[in-house]
Amino acid sequence: MAVVEPSSSLEILVRGPEGFFIWNGPPFPSGEPGVKLDRVPCTSAKFSDDGSKLMVTKLDSVISIFDCKTLTEIRSFDVPNVLAAVISPCGTYLQTFQKCSSPQHKNVVLWKIENGESAYQLFQKNMTKVTWPSVHFSSDETGACRLATNEIQFFDPRDFSKGFVNRLRVPGVAALELSKAPGSYVAAFVPESKGMPASVQIYACGKDLQSQPVARRSFFRCSTVQLSWNSGSTGLLVVVQSDVDKTNQSYYGESKLNYLTTDGAHEGLVPLRKEGPIHDVQWSYSGKEFAVVYGFMPAMATVFDKKCNPLLELGTGPYNTIRWNPLGNFICLAGFGNLPGDMAFWDYREKKQLGTTRAELSVTSEWSPDGRYFMTATTAPRLQVDNGYAYVLLILFVCKMCFG
Repeated sequence: MAVVEPSSSLEILVRGPEGFFIWNGPPFPSGEPGVKLDRVPCTSAKFSDDGSKLMVTKLDSVISIFDCKTLTEIRSFDVPNVLAAVISPCGTYLQTFQKCSSPQHKNVVLWKIENGESAYQLFQKNMTKVTWPSVHFSSDETGACRLATNEIQFFDPRDFSKGFVNRLRVPGVAALELSKAPGSYVAAFVPESKGMPASVQIYACGKDLQSQPVARRSFFRCSTVQLSWNSGSTGLLVVVQSDVDKTNQSYYGESKLNYLTTDGAHEGLVPLRKEGPIHDVQWSYSGKEFAVVYGFMPAMATVFDKKCNPLLELGTGPYNTIRWNPLGNFICLAGFGNLPGDMAFWDYREKKQLGTTRAELSVTSEWSPDGRYFMTATTAPRLQVDNGYAYVLLILFVCKMCFG
């Protein structure tokens, strides 16, 4: 089962073994959500980041695109042997990956949703978490690029028929992250090799593309990285993870939080007050602050400004999750997954805790677009009944202390 909210309206999509349906979002005057769209058979469903479109993959390899305002199907694509599909942030493009055995068959296709035509095609041998999607977009779709061998290739998102319009050579590059909005920078990760440390480098995009990075950070004992840009494209958070903790303090390896700015003012570790793993980190929607949950249990949570100065301590507890609401005024600090589900709600502007509650066995969570409701869900395969059907628990909390 899956539960998802679009980013622009109060609707909830619930997907089960037999398909998906859409509920009216909160509040629920009768205590029960109203159904806006009856069950549609599918294998997967995903909103575009801006909430304007809904991508639905059906059982017969047909991918349908729905308009979220009218909840009507506006386009369908018949893609045989499709293994993966993703919709671009603003709902302009659909990207599909098909099973294929020959390089002559271009199995990655970028479709223009407006007219249903192919905008770009390429061959990709296999699909991994790092290599998919093949074409990366900035959140406002003003920038687009893809990872190639030892280089990053850039496109004009308004006209993919040009092919790649620029290229940046980065020997050994293994992953990238395009900045959100504007898409003016790209972060490139190069793993350790032949005794050389791993590194994350930030490059400027555009016509005046420079081969020298505007910021760089190197580190040993690095297996993987998580790259997180802020809105405004001024700062990049880098969670560096190693599979082995040489201090033998953690079975799950070692992690560090690094921070780089595009103006070169900061290239180093975030000054955390407690040793231990990085559980979660999230930028505020303004991009001016970020919150971190870190340290051995009980974990600590701190809010920092974009100069890495601590602004607010959220205390300690059995926490591994931080969720900042879209308005930037409320923060939920929680312990989900293998933790009991404790949640603490904070008013960031008033710098005070609003209250606490618990959502046991939760595996996913999300704020509503208006920032007033917080939803948690228990989904399969975390919890299943004996006959194999998924059991779904939805809990909606309202910040009554602030809204009445």
